[in-house]
Amino acid sequence: MAASPEGSGPTTPTSKPLEIRTKSVEQTLVPLVTQITTLVNHQEKRIRRTEKACRAVQRVGEAVSFAVDRFVTVGQAIGDQNKEIKQEMYDACLEARTAGDSIATITNVQYIHGDEELLFNDKSQMVRAARALLSSVTKVLMVADKVMVKQLLCAKDKVLTSLVHLEGVSNFSEFVQLFSQFGTEMVELAHLSGDRQADLKDERARAKMGAARAVLERSTMMLLTSSKTCLRHPDCGPAVQNRNSVFQQMREALSAMEGVVTEGSWLQEEDRLMSPVCLHNVVKQFEDAVERTRVTLMQPTDKEKLQESLNVIIDQANDFTDSAYTSHEHREKILNLCESSRMELQGLLQVDTNNVFYHRRRLYMHPAFLPPGLWHRKDQGGKLDTTEELETAIIKTCKSMKELKKQLQNTALDQASEIFKTNEDHDILSTLKVSGTQGDAERVEEYCGKFTEHSEQLIEACRLLRHIAGNDPLYITACHAESCIRNLSPQLATATQTLVANPASKIARENLDVFCDAWESQINEMSVLVKEINDFCSGRKGEKTVYLSLPRPGKHGTTLKTIKPVKLDAEEQAKIAKLGLEMKLMTSELDAETEKWEDPDNDIVKKAQNMSSMSYSMYLFTRGEGPLKTTQDLFSQAEHFAEEGNKLFKTVRDFSADIPDGVHKAELLAHLDKIPTFCQQLNFTCKSPTVGKQATFTKVDSAIQETKNLMNTVAKVVTTCFTAATKYNLDTGSSPVNRWRSGPPPLMDIRTSQNGEEGTPQHTQETRMNSLLRSKAVQQPIQTINAFERI
Repeated sequence: MAASPEGSGPTTPTSKPLEIRTKSVEQTLVPLVTQITTLVNHQEKRIRRTEKACRAVQRVGEAVSFAVDRFVTVGQAIGDQNKEIKQEMYDACLEARTAGDSIATITNVQYIHGDEELLFNDKSQMVRAARALLSSVTKVLMVADKVMVKQLLCAKDKVLTSLVHLEGVSNFSEFVQLFSQFGTEMVELAHLSGDRQADLKDERARAKMGAARAVLERSTMMLLTSSKTCLRHPDCGPAVQNRNSVFQQMREALSAMEGVVTEGSWLQEEDRLMSPVCLHNVVKQFEDAVERTRVTLMQPTDKEKLQESLNVIIDQANDFTDSAYTSHEHREKILNLCESSRMELQGLLQVDTNNVFYHRRRLYMHPAFLPPGLWHRKDQGGKLDTTEELETAIIKTCKSMKELKKQLQNTALDQASEIFKTNEDHDILSTLKVSGTQGDAERVEEYCGKFTEHSEQLIEACRLLRHIAGNDPLYITACHAESCIRNLSPQLATATQTLVANPASKIARENLDVFCDAWESQINEMSVLVKEINDFCSGRKGEKTVYLSLPRPGKHGTTLKTIKPVKLDAEEQAKIAKLGLEMKLMTSELDAETEKWEDPDNDIVKKAQNMSSMSYSMYLFTRGEGPLKTTQDLFSQAEHFAEEGNKLFKTVRDFSADIPDGVHKAELLAHLDKIPTFCQQLNFTCKSPTVGKQATFTKVDSAIQETKNLMNTVAKVVTTCFTAATKYNLDTGSSPVNRWRSGPPPLMDIRTSQNGEEGTPQHTQETRMNSLLRSKAVQQPIQTINAFERI
């Protein structure tokens, strides 16, 4: 949505249209646009000037003017609290107030008895006033949005300043004090950046913001342990190198976050370079150009562009054929398909050349001399006419390119699947931990080399996945995964070298454990990415089947007297949505775990999938979507979720009896014993009575939090069951497809405020901004306008 900055006249050549980048601003303008459209459209209904019509029109104008006045008052209050935008805000508010008064003046129609004159004879006057009002209100909202951007950038600067202080600290007491302050600042940044990410309209910007937040989240714990290790062993070179790399990584993430918020030049440059890098986009452009030859005559420049596009595709396909991890079979197929595409394109260009010749010849022939059906029949020699040859050439060219694209997708996905099948990460990391603790430098060096080779294979897989990513968010996520693996690999190596140099150091062991957990989390995220890209390539857009377990009227589980449902407002929905995002990640992880089992009728798999579908419907509730419309629906769904958790507990307990005593059985029982407790807590929360809206909101928050905890435990149980079944060859009909042992990575703790209580930190400016964005002032005239429409 964009609005012209000029309200009463045409846009000047030097003026720029107002680009709305956030959902909150756009949604606030929707009712105003509806009202303005209603007023303008009434010019075409030829309403006569009657006493009833005049009163209705006057009420509309007064209501709009009053609503704008209230709206402007909030905007001026924001300007008074922010001196740097005060003048700009006051100017925008003045324009809005003037535009509102203009509409009130235009709609102030006096009734004259017996006058049959039409209302609003001059439609252009109302159009100019409406345009001015929409433009000025948009300006007010966008100036107010600068306050939110400023708050986020200030929070980012505080974190950056704390990083500088932490980097120069020299003793533990000072470090503990500074890190405590740093943690508080990170929580504030998590709040603001999370809100901004959810509010951004552009999906690429949201993906980039999410990637930057993920790096900061993961790096916080690594910064703590690496700094403690460096303070404990200041003379150890790998420890210093390990800590410095974390600082550099966090600075880059903060810079990326700032670029997304301010639309920096580097971000625009990256967007400009994205299209030619992504092979999927180049193939789509090529296919579209080939399809256009059906309706347009191909010029010499068009032929050159087609040939250049094909050359780019073949050059990018070399990344697949040159990869050391591509099988010989895949390499041969890619090369053959590239050659086939080149030959089919040459045939298309030749046919189109003949087609142009015939068309030019036809221009000089009178229609009376043209034989009937010249362009849709065979000639005397039985050869297809030009149009049919062109159609055949287009079909062959598109078919060959489609086969090439499918082969490239299979190559990238097969290469990624092979990595997860071998599960090499777990063995290498376990060996590095043991060897580091024993001080075995030679073995550590040997396995660090193996780990480096494995990291290069993962980086290569990410690079190929980036080529076949079907949309911008998947492309950005693949780039983020590649960057994280490229950074984490040397960091984990230096953490291991620090431990082998100080094998008795407890903090060095803890530091290595943290980096290993970060690596496992990143691999886990990569497995989810592979699944999403595979779904996109297969035509599945990531939509899930929602498990409908709500009681229906007249069925068992319903009562005659139902509890009155309570709906959450926009602010409460936003808070709950943050927990919902965490639960969404848990759902994706559980789906990845259940897909390891080949037998879909396995009881463990079926119950886990049911729980995943139910939690997904609860996640949709946090977004205001899906079948759960009210809080009572949510609580009913949560009760069924807990019931399914108890069923899963009984099934897995019976399965555990077949597992021999050992580490796997102990690990499984440790996770399994937590399920009844979580189910009991969830049931207690859902059945506890509440009075009032705030109590209901707290109940919703607790229910989603406990559902998330139960989902996390279920994912670990399913993973351990699969590992045990595979190792001991139990009769479950399962085989590894996508294997990793770790649970999903934790998200930033956005529920803890600065004072340690649950909720969002209170900022006066933010509160005023939110009240402006959700202000119902501009919505007030709706009822009056509806009454006017009935006249």
